[in-house]
Amino acid sequence: MKVQSLACYSAILLIFAASFAFAARASVDTQKSTLTVRVYKSGFFSAFAHDHEISAPIDSGYFAEENPSVEISITAGKLKVMDKEGSDSEKEKIQTKMLGPEVLDTAQFKEIRFHSTQIQKMTEGSWQVTGDLTLHGQTHPVAFRVQKANGHYLGIAEVKQKDFGMTPISIAGGGVKVKDQVKIEFDVVGQ
Repeated sequence: MKVQSLACYSAILLIFAASFAFAARASVDTQKSTLTVRVYKSGFFSAFAHDHEISAPIDSGYFAEENPSVEISITAGKLKVMDKEGSDSEKEKIQTKMLGPEVLDTAQFKEIRFHSTQIQKMTEGSWQVTGDLTLHGQTHPVAFRVQKANGHYLGIAEVKQKDFGMTPISIAGGGVKVKDQVKIEFDVVGQ
């Protein structure tokens, strides 16, 4: 009788612990979360060009505050140019170039992935996150700050295209070119 009670008690504890661990890890709400890439212009004739805003829909991911960790996955081919300036045909040309072999080469490198390797709590609702970003078939460390506000995890990461084997686009003999450094702004919400 005692053995059965002990086994039942152990099973209840195990279920409770598993449900607690599951609750501590939240899935990313892919409908409410946003990731925006900002690409800036430079060069002598840059006044005749414009910066680019690119939407990067999150396919899947999770995060946890207790035993902190985060993982995000994006299908590279789903990135979309959202520029407020320029015609639709101009945006389509930029979109084609961005997804093509000159930049992201989404036919060969289908996934963009971030996986945390270390998360350090800075203050209440603020963390320093370090992790591995896989982009264009290469993986490199990236570090950034995350701030929690009203259930949203907000932050900005900066990366250099050349670090991931991509050459920033230039036109007009280099008179207009894309800066190497791009900003990745995110607003992540859990389900």
